[in-house]
Amino acid sequence: MRHPRLVPDNTNFPFMRFRMAALVASIIVILASIGLVAIKGINWGVDFEGGIVLEVKTPQAADLAAMRAALESTGANGIRLQQFGDPTDVLVRIAAPSEVASEAQVQIDRIKGALTGRLGQDIQFDRADFVGPQVSSELLHDGILATVVALALITAYVWFRFEWQYSLGAMISVVHDIAATVGFFAITGIEFDLSSVAAVLTIVGYSLNDKVIVYDRIRENLRLYKAMSLEELLNRSLNETLGRTMMTAATTALALLALVIFGGEVLRGFTVAMLWGVFIGTYSTTFIAAPVLIYFNLRSAAQKAKAGEGAGKDKTKGKSLAHPAQ
Repeated sequence: MRHPRLVPDNTNFPFMRFRMAALVASIIVILASIGLVAIKGINWGVDFEGGIVLEVKTPQAADLAAMRAALESTGANGIRLQQFGDPTDVLVRIAAPSEVASEAQVQIDRIKGALTGRLGQDIQFDRADFVGPQVSSELLHDGILATVVALALITAYVWFRFEWQYSLGAMISVVHDIAATVGFFAITGIEFDLSSVAAVLTIVGYSLNDKVIVYDRIRENLRLYKAMSLEELLNRSLNETLGRTMMTAATTALALLALVIFGGEVLRGFTVAMLWGVFIGTYSTTFIAAPVLIYFNLRSAAQKAKAGEGAGKDKTKGKSLAHPAQ
């Protein structure tokens, strides 16, 4: 009895035929992400920007003008109001009045009192956090450092596991994934906080795992099909791993979709970013990580390595014949 398959057996999709179009599209995505960050900017969360953040739930649809007037009456600066989820849910962000937690708590209590007085006692405060400017700058520095270290370790691991060509291919495609994800945060306006950094690092790990699977099959096929052109060999390797790639992406996406729908607002930024990362990581494995190997002379490098192994064996044989007594 045949089981249903997400991808049919013996697919022969010509991935390499579209490699130039995909590479151009990827360059456009990276440049667009840089432009969006430079022009529109990122919606930094309180973790990185510093300040006070409150999640407020009003009894009726939120009146943002009335809420802003109540907040301004407290002398708060840098007031930003954002509706999310239901019309009754509002995210309130205010610039940090001080680095002293006790003074920030006084400001939080004052804000709660002003909002309660304007909107009534039925108002709910689901969250009230404070991060000082010094802490937020350290968190931003540590987040960038964690991403850079992750990239360096990935490059070293793939170089050790395979060859330098694979290492460069993995690094280029992972950088593409990170840039596309940051651009996604910029264009959607989703708040970028510490959970977003965790999402970026998780996307890097997911994407790398996908690429290692494909690279392993490419390396096996290089040994099996010595006369096959590199373009045809890459197509064969991608088609042979296509079922696994699509099944992994589909099951991961389904789990994330459930979290997006039922996980609540606290997890939504992380899960939406991860859902995007699954898509962009699968794309980069197929249309970036594999095709760039053509430009690194992978076939020539493999042949040289094979020739070196053969020369080493010949030397060993000659030595054993010259000294039969040893």
